[in-house]
Amino acid sequence: MEFTAQQIADFLHGTIDGDPNVKVGNFSKIEEGYSGTLTFLANPKYEHYIYDTQASVVLVNNDFVPASPVRATLVRVPNAYTALAMLMNMVEQSKVKKKGIDSTASIASSAIIGDDCYIGTMTYIGEGTTIGRNCMIFPHAYVGNYVKIGDNSIIYPNVTIYDDCIIGQNCIIHAGVVIGSDGFGFAPEGEAYKKIPQIGNVILEDDVEVGANTTIDRAVMGSTIIHQGVKLDNLIQVAHNVEIGEHTVMAAQVGLAGSTKVGKNCSFGGQVGIAGHLHIADKVQLGAQSGVMRDITDAGNKLLGSPANPAKDQMKSNAVFVKLPEIYKSLYQLQKEVEELKKKINK
Repeated sequence: MEFTAQQIADFLHGTIDGDPNVKVGNFSKIEEGYSGTLTFLANPKYEHYIYDTQASVVLVNNDFVPASPVRATLVRVPNAYTALAMLMNMVEQSKVKKKGIDSTASIASSAIIGDDCYIGTMTYIGEGTTIGRNCMIFPHAYVGNYVKIGDNSIIYPNVTIYDDCIIGQNCIIHAGVVIGSDGFGFAPEGEAYKKIPQIGNVILEDDVEVGANTTIDRAVMGSTIIHQGVKLDNLIQVAHNVEIGEHTVMAAQVGLAGSTKVGKNCSFGGQVGIAGHLHIADKVQLGAQSGVMRDITDAGNKLLGSPANPAKDQMKSNAVFVKLPEIYKSLYQLQKEVEELKKKINK
């Protein structure tokens, strides 16, 4: 399927610099662009590629001023990255969706399956479970008893959803995700530990996306809650009774210990670790590998390091840290000089 630059600009409510009739039928990276493709420029550090790219159309921000002539047709929009996402979503939605129930799927007689669903090979759906309309459940997924999945949600292969969990509308659960496994709850009993039954569930609200092999534990009591619009990357651990606020995003290998409450619109880099029973305010940003062991009460804080400190302070500390061998050497020399002076004074 091909589109002209003018059709793309009309769809995005953008403007054109160049040939409005040039056609594109695919996407490409700006540094690997070739004729007939569309690319984008959002990060200034990639600007030098725009002058040599062979892509036919480039999405750019309205305020972009080229330093040299650009061969490609430019489509100017308020935010090139957001515009690219809109185009990719349009292409994705235009693809033919799978429908129908595979003959090898095991579906309990009491389960309710909505219209226009796809249930793949060897999928299991338990007693009393409800699947909404237009859902896609790919092969080898396990959906336990009394689970609820909202309309238009996608469950990719080998996902496991334990009993009683609730998945909202328009959710995307990637391959290997486990939702509703037991939280890490054990009570000391002498020199051993006795398991505490985890009788709660997990709730994912609408528009949540969960990356491959992420695990979200069920609550001891009540619910582990992932609120609307949250985006979780691959290999994240969310412990029991955690609550993640709306539109928060987390990169790979983040770990959240039990009963921690994370605010809205937060952003966590890769391998961030959060201790249990903490409260993280709205719009907090945590740099990669930050370790948080206390509440963060001020909204909008930017923290870095382990233990996490204000990002600017931590960067200053890091700058000093790399100089420690030199500082130690100077200090050792000063100590020797002071000792020598003391000896002379004492004489």
